[in-house]
Amino acid sequence: QVQLVESGGGLVQPGGSLRLACAASGSIFSISSMGWYRQAPEKQRELVATITSGGSTNYADSVKGRFTISRDNAKNTVYLQMNNLKPEDAAVYYCNAGVTALNRVPYRLWGQGTQVTVSS
Repeated sequence: QVQLVESGGGLVQPGGSLRLACAASGSIFSISSMGWYRQAPEKQRELVATITSGGSTNYADSVKGRFTISRDNAKNTVYLQMNNLKPEDAAVYYCNAGVTALNRVPYRLWGQGTQVTVSS
């Protein structure tokens, strides 16, 4: 059994910064791509950023230049550094990972979500 546990959400003023973390734990053989998605009220879940096991990254246009995704493969952890936050960045942020368990069964896993609120 593998789980993703997110942390780092909270309330921040516009222009502020937050750092999200998502740690995978359990019976892990390997992790391929990891990423962050977000969902605001009454909106569809959208991609924020992804990173491959080799470190290649992809960002939504709306966060380019402000957010940075990174990962620590030794810790099975992915991070999202969010700078210059805007009110429109407010959402529940979800971690996603492509996991292969010890039984060699691959699947994609979602975290429980962490709330990011941007407000003065």
